[in-house]
Amino acid sequence: MAKKISTVFFCTECGNESSKWMGQCPACKAWNTLVEEKVSTTPAGSRKRASVSGAVAHRLSEIDMDESVRLSTGIPEMDRVLGGGIVHGSLTLLGGDPGIGKSTLLLQMCENISRSSRVLYISGEESLQQIKLRADRIGSFNDSLLLMCENNLTDIEAVIRKEKPEVVIIDSIQTMVSEDVTSSAGSVSQVRESTAVLMQLAKGLGIAIFIVGHVTKEGTVAGPRVLEHMVDTVLYFEGDRYASYRILRGVKNRFGSTNEIGVFEMGSEGLKEVPNPSEYMLNGRPLNASGTVVACSMEGTRPILIEIQALVCQSNLGIPRRAAVGTDANRVNLLMAVLEKRLGIHLSGDDAYINIAGGMKMTEPAIDLGIAMAIVSSFREVPVGDDIVVFGEVGLSGEVRAVNFGEQRIAEAAKLGFKKAVVPAVTYEKLGKVKGIEIIPVANLSEAIELIRV
Repeated sequence: MAKKISTVFFCTECGNESSKWMGQCPACKAWNTLVEEKVSTTPAGSRKRASVSGAVAHRLSEIDMDESVRLSTGIPEMDRVLGGGIVHGSLTLLGGDPGIGKSTLLLQMCENISRSSRVLYISGEESLQQIKLRADRIGSFNDSLLLMCENNLTDIEAVIRKEKPEVVIIDSIQTMVSEDVTSSAGSVSQVRESTAVLMQLAKGLGIAIFIVGHVTKEGTVAGPRVLEHMVDTVLYFEGDRYASYRILRGVKNRFGSTNEIGVFEMGSEGLKEVPNPSEYMLNGRPLNASGTVVACSMEGTRPILIEIQALVCQSNLGIPRRAAVGTDANRVNLLMAVLEKRLGIHLSGDDAYINIAGGMKMTEPAIDLGIAMAIVSSFREVPVGDDIVVFGEVGLSGEVRAVNFGEQRIAEAAKLGFKKAVVPAVTYEKLGKVKGIEIIPVANLSEAIELIRV
């Protein structure tokens, strides 16, 4: 029986399907996210029943775990984010802004893996000559790397089953087209169906598949949110395209910890790893300047020292302006309200600008104390000190609350030559002594601000 063409509406946020258009998605409650698409359907009576004779259930005790299940990418920073390497049979989504370096990173990974394993790189956006030009700039490749320019998913599936590579790169998922879906490439239906087919290939053949996803202007992967739920790992490649550094951030990982980051520097020959991000981020910071404080934030299991800059000046507007770059602006407003209410520092008539130097994005509550001290330092025009590092969460009562991984933060500060560390008093007893650094416990904001003296 012939297929019937019907019109349905998909939510671009959650992928919910509806028979009619609505202003608000009934599933995720997002507004104006339903888009119209034509899909083909086959009557239920004409479908053949799938054979399940080969399906087998296994006991948990019968499953063997092999430590060699992970395959190294040859890039330690990327292995860290992946949780130790590539897991066979995994499906990984890599998102990022156009031109940020996603294809370059994956091609460098292919160069390393192809020395010992078979790799298939499939591009639906570039020609073979374009990929060759980038490969010549990155390094030397051997015959274990196979290239293919195709966007028909049926042909791609046939090649994967024939070549049986260990790693497959799909660049990008928005260009893939499945013949079973009548909508155009990049639509919600095509993206979801293509990802489902690739997931079946990865799990069925034990092949590690990386898919590249475009991002929207809000910074999220384009297409339905269900796409991120289908894959095993979601990585975001971030950074200012006008700056040299790039950050690979893991936001979902079924095989390791989340919120791990890897830091890279973009050069003429591709991406280079930055083994010590703290030193890289603090390079060139001003000395003996007011409004600057070095704080320590944790990204996964890695402590990173960052420079928090604050500029407080008298406002010429009826409503003072507050701006934050690299951190949550609402959190900055909250901390300024605490300073005014609990410490009597009058900031209601001043403009305030907060910046995380280097373009890093940090939202961990442990940098609260650093932001508050930077604001007061700029307000009083008194430097905090070049050899001091601070960390701690600030509550609405002005108390400095405990944060995790205190010993790792202090060890990182001591490694970079800092002499003093301002820490929450509640974690002081748990911290071991670190040679060469003085630990200063503070119970509330008032005690911390006393360190900034005129």
